[in-house]
Amino acid sequence: MRRPETRYARSGDVHVAYQVFGEGELDLVLVNGFVTHVELVWEHEPTARFLERLASFARVITFDRRGSGLSDPLHSAPTLEERMDDVRAVMDAAGSRRAALVGLSEGVPMSLLFAATYPDRVEALVCSGGMARSTADDDYPWASPAEALAEARVELVGPHWGTGAMIELVAPSQADDPEARSFFARMERGSASPGMLASLAEMFVDIDVRDVVPLVYARTLILHRRHDRLVNVRNGRWLAEHLPDARLVELPGDDHSILYEDPGRVMAEVQEFLTGTRHAPEPDRILATVLFTDIVDSTRTAAELGDRRWREVLEGHQRIVRDALGRFAGREVKSTGDGFLATFDGPARAVRCAEAVVGASAAAGVHVRAGLHAGECEVMGTDIGGIAVHIAARVSALAGPGEVLVSRTVKDLVAGSGLAFGDRGAHTLKGVPDEWQLYAVESAPTASPASRTA
Repeated sequence: MRRPETRYARSGDVHVAYQVFGEGELDLVLVNGFVTHVELVWEHEPTARFLERLASFARVITFDRRGSGLSDPLHSAPTLEERMDDVRAVMDAAGSRRAALVGLSEGVPMSLLFAATYPDRVEALVCSGGMARSTADDDYPWASPAEALAEARVELVGPHWGTGAMIELVAPSQADDPEARSFFARMERGSASPGMLASLAEMFVDIDVRDVVPLVYARTLILHRRHDRLVNVRNGRWLAEHLPDARLVELPGDDHSILYEDPGRVMAEVQEFLTGTRHAPEPDRILATVLFTDIVDSTRTAAELGDRRWREVLEGHQRIVRDALGRFAGREVKSTGDGFLATFDGPARAVRCAEAVVGASAAAGVHVRAGLHAGECEVMGTDIGGIAVHIAARVSALAGPGEVLVSRTVKDLVAGSGLAFGDRGAHTLKGVPDEWQLYAVESAPTASPASRTA
């Protein structure tokens, strides 16, 4: 999708940066939390996919809240009322009379206030990872104490702002991915300076829209992860209990962000709620050998080498993997920063490719491990899913440095190939039923990479 143009709406004396994209009949306003930058987000693949999916069924209006991103900086903390006016100003500038509001995190209370104040302008609400009150109270004990938030801001967030440290709370599932952490760092720096962050944080600790919630009559979808590390799930449950027309969907995982852990389900829930249609085409199913690779102790190695040297190591590793995939007819599904996910239509070539990657990486001074499993995969566009992918990931996690570990399925399918294996015993794989017999590759004789007989 072509990247949208950034424009400015006037909200009082403040210029608010916004974008409009998509051509659906439904207008949708995306109300973000305090980390926003309408242009940087397009450089992050998971966020870009999220926005493109919204644009597939709606005309999307997104903006940087005042004091953040490309909008005007502020000298004092904005009130909820002022931020609510920003939503109205952006809708007016985009020519939107009535829209669905999708509030994320801190954007939820502002969306609730807007829906109660301007019910004629709100078609529906989606609230993800949100809250009615930001700090604990006698009858709201699950929120963080105000003192704890202040201490965290001074001792944890402030000194580390701009380094990507927020990923530990917002998306812990991605905390070990150097590319994801680097993007978080850029978003932090692009969203607000440390001084501006302090002003924005002052407003956050005063948020309390509980009295407004019963006055929100728009139908509402509440999404919340059961183990959200940043905003306790009981915040979402409270909203579901007190909103007049709400449906709660509790999602597995501990990310606060909705971008990473099963984003397909998240988007399907949002689309079905807003349009009545769940866009989930029947996935193509193929038999494939799935390969996962990753650099062992990548976080420690990155810290020891420093950013520049680590980037050179990653680039060299990526060249090694892609060269091997080309020689052994593998298909790169995606890079995970310090590793790869790939598929093959021949298990023997997959094993030999893994051995080539491990060997070449070792020669370059990088310890890599690999895991393989063969089974039925679901093909969804350029991505793959299904139990076979989960098994391959678990097998890879059990491999040692310089080791290629395979499931018994792979071992049985390459019988007669000349490959030799050592028994590594039966293992319980997290999230996968039964025990799985695993084997380590002990030799991978040279064979023609182009051979399609494997």
